[in-house]
Amino acid sequence: MGGFTVWDYVVFAAMLLISAIIGIYYAFAGGGQKTSKDFLMGGRSMSALPVALSLTASFMSAVTVLGTPAEIYRYGAIFCIFAITYALVVLCSAEIFLPVFYKLGITSTYEYLELRFNKYLRLCGTVLFIIQTTLYTGIVIYAPALALNQVTGFDLWGAVVATGVVCTFYCTLGGLKAVVWTDVFQVGIMVAGFSSVIIRAVVVQEGIGRIVNDSYYGGRLNFWDFNPNPLQRHTFWTIVIGGTFTWTGIYGVNQSQVQRYIACKSRFHAKLSLYINLVGLWAILACAALCGLALYSIYKDCDPWTANQVSALDQLMPYLVLDILRDFPGVPGLFVASAYSGTLSTVSSSINALAAVTVEDLIKPYFKSLSEKKLSWISMGMSLFYGGVCIAMAALASLLGALLQAALSIFGMVGGPLLGLFALGILCSFANGIGAFVGLVSGFVVSLWVGIGSQIYPPLPERTKPLYLSTAGCNISSVNFTSTENPLTTVFSTPTAERPALADNWYSLSYLYFSTLGTLITVVVGIIISLLTGGLKQNTDPKFLLTKEDFLSNFSWSKSETQDNVELLNCNPFTVAAKGTDNPAFSHIEMDVASDKDKVNGLHI
Repeated sequence: MGGFTVWDYVVFAAMLLISAIIGIYYAFAGGGQKTSKDFLMGGRSMSALPVALSLTASFMSAVTVLGTPAEIYRYGAIFCIFAITYALVVLCSAEIFLPVFYKLGITSTYEYLELRFNKYLRLCGTVLFIIQTTLYTGIVIYAPALALNQVTGFDLWGAVVATGVVCTFYCTLGGLKAVVWTDVFQVGIMVAGFSSVIIRAVVVQEGIGRIVNDSYYGGRLNFWDFNPNPLQRHTFWTIVIGGTFTWTGIYGVNQSQVQRYIACKSRFHAKLSLYINLVGLWAILACAALCGLALYSIYKDCDPWTANQVSALDQLMPYLVLDILRDFPGVPGLFVASAYSGTLSTVSSSINALAAVTVEDLIKPYFKSLSEKKLSWISMGMSLFYGGVCIAMAALASLLGALLQAALSIFGMVGGPLLGLFALGILCSFANGIGAFVGLVSGFVVSLWVGIGSQIYPPLPERTKPLYLSTAGCNISSVNFTSTENPLTTVFSTPTAERPALADNWYSLSYLYFSTLGTLITVVVGIIISLLTGGLKQNTDPKFLLTKEDFLSNFSWSKSETQDNVELLNCNPFTVAAKGTDNPAFSHIEMDVASDKDKVNGLHI
């Protein structure tokens, strides 16, 4: 295999440089970052398109660029059913969670938990989010760097430190605006990287017909599998039901995503950004699927993974790139740049979200006297600090890769119970703090039980259904790469004889159902306990709930923008708070919830 040329490094460096320049531009554009709101929320002035692209970008880490094609190569195109899942997720996020978060004008989603329940739940949410996100960023920086390094000889630590430093640099200087606009640029790079692989693969295989044909005869076009068994790793039902819960936990309530669509200038723009982002998700999924089928079509007679050409599945894409694009200087560099764009966009939104959560939930409530200028400096300091933490986590991932991976999949299970917690708050007017807390803990315990169990006893191959790979056409003496397999399974691996009965039914649950389980248990337990502890007696302010008006105002936005505000005040008190022209985050309307004397429907007269 050819290594990397100078041109490839030049392309990669250019990508980092442009990202850094965008950061510098937003540090000074429009008078810089005067307040913490400017820094963390882009001054609430973003429009739909850049935010939509940004949401797409940070969802698409390098794990997607390298992992999804390999997933389709190994297990077939059933993964494409996620297209349906994404549609449902965006619908839920835009119609259930967004209206409530937007009208409250909050910076941190966990602020909602305090407004609706109490400050202890807010603290729970914040701490869980911080741990989960730092673990995740460590792996997101390190895993792709390792895969690319093994195949292309691209300098491992050079890449990790460079991406980490550039990322921290533009997050600290430019705040949310820089994060969003670098994401827009990085989506472009990602699509370019994918396209170059697809176009070249189609040329090599003399037409897309041959790729589809090979995939069909190789059993890779297994779209429809309606087996209702929840133990099967990917079926239509696990992907549509389980996937929807898993991803709604990320799009609906995760700070990294919510923070950006709340930064839009009106609620219409916020919803629009989610719906445009859906198109982006579909496009990325289609690209990844095509790459996966091309991988199969090219390597159907000689699988590089079984032939020990690569040591892990996520090295297949870089291997393919070097194989078919080595005569084009700079193009393999473009692919590597696209993988790292995925990393950068994910890490930058994580850093910004971590800074926001720390400032809003851990600093503001306890140090009330800080001025806006000071807060904006603190936000920058926090960005810098978390950037350092993320690079440190990547270094940790290199030493304890498997442990971190396990820790992450265990913390991934936090998403389910947290989603349940928010769903309780937004959809059940009678849920109270006690019920919510007990629900959260029980959802958590069950998720952890299944999750840790499935780490110790990985599901058997008949549950995961890997497809057949052939090495019949290989004519090479086998070359061994160092392995990047998951050593955890070797640490805990138990002979089949010792697998307890639980392992083959309860622990073999499809990984997509972990979140679903956590959410449902949290909601059910939360409702029962709330009813037992007098939840029906409390009266919850309707602005913390999803109301009929939130849904109906979808259809009236065109009329209501033109109407005079006075009429609006009379007919519907909420839409004003939700979409006032300058969008007052925490204006007096929201702040004086306590003094209810001289108000009509919660609005000052």
